Amino acid sequence: MEKKTRILAIGDIHGDTGLVKKLAKRAKDEKVDLVIIAGDITFGESSLDNLIGPFIKENKEVLIIPGNHESNETINFLAEKYPNTKNIHGYSLIKNNVGIFGSGTVDWGLDGKASKNLFKELDKANEKIKGAGKRIMVTHMHPRDSVSEFSGFPGSNGVKYAIKKLQPDIAICAHIHEAGGITEKVGKTKVIHVARQATIFDI
Repeated sequence: MEKKTRILAIGDIHGDTGLVKKLAKRAKDEKVDLVIIAGDITFGESSLDNLIGPFIKENKEVLIIPGNHESNETINFLAEKYPNTKNIHGYSLIKNNVGIFGSGTVDWGLDGKASKNLFKELDKANEKIKGAGKRIMVTHMHPRDSVSEFSGFPGSNGVKYAIKKLQPDIAICAHIHEAGGITEKVGKTKVIHVARQATIFDI
């Protein structure tokens, strides 16, 4: 029987080092294999200290993407600074036959060009992991017409189209804090809205 991969997914940390410390302990206690941070790890890039380190101290692999509070360059800096940390913005990797790909592009659902570019980014990253047994798509934005729109903020047409066309097993998104912990099904895909509400699952 193939070993399951245990994942802790979170987003919108916004520089909260106390939250990171608690999450790192939880990742250790619950024997998490991989931590995924779906953007907005900082609060306007005001501080980068102790946002990744506590996970690395517990020997956890970390995947990150930018949100709307930091640039891709900042996420690259964090990925280069810490071991076992990767920026998957526009990229992908396979771990235990689980393919993970992502994009932190912010698409407010209003600009057709932004939506198309976001989809192209995800489509290209997905191409490299098509042979994986399971696939996880990670974005900062929530999909258009998802439950997160109760917040009044439109979701991304690019993310919605990517879910429809690429059909990942799981889609992780953040951005809308009040939607943390909500899950829904979009076609065959289970969408997990994490925001600041960490979700642990096996795949």
